[in-house]
Amino acid sequence: MLTGKQKRYLRSLAHHLNPIFQVGKAGVNDNLIIQIREALEARELIKVSILQNCDQDKDEVAEELSKGADAELVQIIGKTIVLYKESEENKEISLP
Repeated sequence: MLTGKQKRYLRSLAHHLNPIFQVGKAGVNDNLIIQIREALEARELIKVSILQNCDQDKDEVAEELSKGADAELVQIIGKTIVLYKESEENKEISLP
């Protein structure tokens, strides 16, 4: 579990990132979760945007993605979700 201080630090790092995944009409599926898991291993911190045509609630989407990818939910801001997972091979972010 991340502390408040760690989440603040990760939010500051995520600020300049662009979303690399989009959740649309199909919602969250296994393929998306696999891709997010791989992206987290490579980058540790990613943004996912939720499109207007997504039928699921943003909180549900965030929970499914964080559980499925075994990642920490850093923030939900508007229709954007920030996820963090410590990389096993490409560790670049050191938490305070």
